[in-house]
Amino acid sequence: MQEQACQSTSGVLYCVATPIGNLADISRRALDILGRVAVIAAEDTRHTRRLLTHFGISRPLLSFHEHNEVQRSPVLLARLEAGESIALVSDAGTPLISDPGFRLVREAQCRGLSVSPIPGACSIIAALSVAGLPTDRFVFEGFLPARPSARQRCLQRLRGEPRTLVFLESSHRIVAALYDLAAAFGVTRKAALARELTKRYETVRLDTLTGLADWVAARAERERGEFVLVVAGASAELQPPAAGSAPEATLAVLLEELPVKQAARLAARLTGVSRNALYRLALERRH
Repeated sequence: MQEQACQSTSGVLYCVATPIGNLADISRRALDILGRVAVIAAEDTRHTRRLLTHFGISRPLLSFHEHNEVQRSPVLLARLEAGESIALVSDAGTPLISDPGFRLVREAQCRGLSVSPIPGACSIIAALSVAGLPTDRFVFEGFLPARPSARQRCLQRLRGEPRTLVFLESSHRIVAALYDLAAAFGVTRKAALARELTKRYETVRLDTLTGLADWVAARAERERGEFVLVVAGASAELQPPAAGSAPEATLAVLLEELPVKQAARLAARLTGVSRNALYRLALERRH
């Protein structure tokens, strides 16, 4: 009886998924909720205002992002306890998936307030659905570290992960990330690159990691946009080459006698492995 009384007097925190590109992907239920809540807590109010204007919705907006989540959460919780319902949205896709908001949701749950998901678009799930790789078990790793050394250490820890891996990556790091993935996981590891999902220049490509890296690097426009990388998990036939395997051993011998560029070029000719991947591996060995 106490729980029912709480639910009847407090508002509801709705976690509302919004489109990741194509505005037609928003659900009718999401539009209904956005049109009747007391306030919409938005990661970027300018971005969300454009979405609301497109659908003829006029509701108060409050900025809510990683830099003010701690300060804004008590304000929103107080409004929920006063009986107002609130919609939480991110810039695109499903809230809290690599976006702020978990502290607010956690505290609302702890206070016995109602939290309700309004499901919809999610770039991670969308990419998995078209990747052509196993999806029965997968792990989401978010964005890789920006610093090359930290990124390479992170990937070394993941090289033996058997589940399909999902990463997000930015346009200015996509090529470096792909080459680092190839160096860590093996140049023949299969992966799918999903770019600008549901948007005009949507691209989904399945290839080896080094094949994807070379393909993106070949044309500047392929580096633009938002990326989801889906990488096959390690298995008996997909394990990355261990230290001392043919490509790495060949490169190691050549580096004893030749400069980095020449060693990488010759190792590529001898092993059939991408020159770019071997060059990056050679640089790591030299440092």
